Amino acid sequence: MSKQRIRITKPIGQTLKTIACLLVFQSIAEAACDEDWLFLDITRDGDVRELHARNTNDYPITYSIRVRTNHGREQRPQTFTGSLPGKSSERLTGLPSTIEHADELSTSCRWTVGRNDATHDDDHVYLLPYVGGSSFRVLQGFGSRLSHRGGEQYAVDFNMSSGTPVHAARSGVVARIEESNDKGCWEDGCGAFANFIVVLHDDGTTGEYYHLQQNGALVAAGDRIVAGQKIGLSGNTGHTTMPHLHFAVYMATNRARSQSVPISFLSGDGVVYEPRRGRRYLAVEHQSAGAGD
Repeated sequence: MSKQRIRITKPIGQTLKTIACLLVFQSIAEAACDEDWLFLDITRDGDVRELHARNTNDYPITYSIRVRTNHGREQRPQTFTGSLPGKSSERLTGLPSTIEHADELSTSCRWTVGRNDATHDDDHVYLLPYVGGSSFRVLQGFGSRLSHRGGEQYAVDFNMSSGTPVHAARSGVVARIEESNDKGCWEDGCGAFANFIVVLHDDGTTGEYYHLQQNGALVAAGDRIVAGQKIGLSGNTGHTTMPHLHFAVYMATNRARSQSVPISFLSGDGVVYEPRRGRRYLAVEHQSAGAGD
């Protein structure tokens, strides 16, 4: 008997890419699990029903999906987590033969760009994310008490006015951008208004640049960029009270969480291993940095 594929056409959850704003930890960059990234399929072959996770984009993702059938609320939900290469799918679980429609499942999910088995290249030295010859004051460095804790332990906030050029700290492929927002605010939920660029590095980690101004992405998804390249314009979007650039390098963890990793920067005064609040660091010209992949 031929196998029939049933697409779940309604959003089945959302991912919350958590980053720190200037003074408070606030999740931003919400994305529904839909046909643009992560999709759930029900396949049907006679009485056999199976649930599959499908990555519809070109870049690897790590996911966590929670599923429960709506037949009998006493049933415990099942949680599945893993990584999917670009344009790939995998079986999650079998389903009761009585399942015919998506509405008979309760599902939620979280996903993030990157593999959960990525290993950061700790020997890599990053460029500062602005043009060579300039310097900007650090508002928050590693472990700042205000918001750089937990998953954001190794993030850095730079005091940049809106419209300041943002340069790539490391080479990679642009996996995801958001630049449509024009709002910065302090209330709950304001994080959803942040503009950002996510760059996938060759070691499977991601470099992420947040709070860009509206239409502030100067690259597109799929672009291969090099360290030192101008990629965006800083801004004041999302959960923030003043213009600044939030930058960090992340690894995807189990259950699709993101964890920032310690990195070092090349400055005019040498390698900076721990950016300090209140300090200014002079960016070098990228031709002489030696920090590209």
